[in-house]
Formats: sequence, structure tokens, C-alpha cells
Amino acid sequence: MSVRILGIDPGTAIVGWAIIDDYGGGRVKHVAHGCIETESTKSDADRLGEIARDFEQIVATYAPAEMGIEQLFYFKNQKTIITVAQARGVLLLCAERAHLAIGEYTPLQVKQAVAGNGRAEKAQVQAMVKTIFHLDAVPRPDDAADALAVAFCHSASRVMHRVA
Repeated sequence: MSVRILGIDPGTAIVGWAIIDDYGGGRVKHVAHGCIETESTKSDADRLGEIARDFEQIVATYAPAEMGIEQLFYFKNQKTIITVAQARGVLLLCAERAHLAIGEYTPLQVKQAVAGNGRAEKAQVQAMVKTIFHLDAVPRPDDAADALAVAFCHSASRVMHRVA
């Protein structure tokens, strides 16, 4: 029996998402991936509403049981971190309302799970995502590949936290 996992790379302009099936024992299968994109000309409220509606549609379509989401890391731009934090909050609220089990992971944890090195370069992580999921190419845009990496990190974390 598999567990369906939704991976999320949060953002305001682009939210990367990915759906994988976890069959246990490190066996995973890519199901779908994509991005929620919002226009910068819209108000923050409109953008957050769009993110929520699109997220809810993804959950309704793929019926995940669990979600992994990347935690925020330090941004030099204060305005950027605030808007991304708002989008992340909307995603967490929608996930809670959908009764998804939620795991939160730092970028270092995601890189460690996927590439075996918490300091791995973005290209190395993307190459590993392609290999792990037997894809013909690295998912584009980068946000979708990052969401697949988060989903895989959540899968690996499930294995580590499983009680024998």
C-alpha cells in the first residue's frame, strides 16, 4: 500500500508542487508536478486567494494524505520574506483544513535527503531528482523540481521516524 505525498516549494509568484507515491523502503514514484503562478500586478489578497484555490484543486485532484513543505530561509529582501511567509501560511492553513499530515523541512534537510549533502548545489539536487524519479529531464521550472525534492525528503523522513 502506498502513501500519496504532496511536496511544496512555497512562494508568492510561483509555488512549486509535486505529487509522489511512497511505497515504503525508499521506493517512490513520480505522479505529477507543476506550479501555481500568480501575477505581480494583482493585490496580495488576490494572489493569496489564487494560491489557496489552486492548492485546494490539487488536493481534490490527487488526494494526498501527507504534505512536505520547505521552511523559509533567510532572505536579504525583507519584503520578499514577508510575502513568501504569507503564502506559506495560506498553504499550511489549506493543508490543515484538508487534514494532511504535515512535515516541514529546511533547505539543508532537503538537500541532504536528495543529494546526501546539505550544501549541494541546485544543479546537483535537480540531477538527483531526475535520477530518483526516473524522469527524462529535470522538471521545469526550478520550483517544480524543488517541490519534488521536498516530497522525497518527506518520504525519507517518514522512513526515519517510523516506529519498529
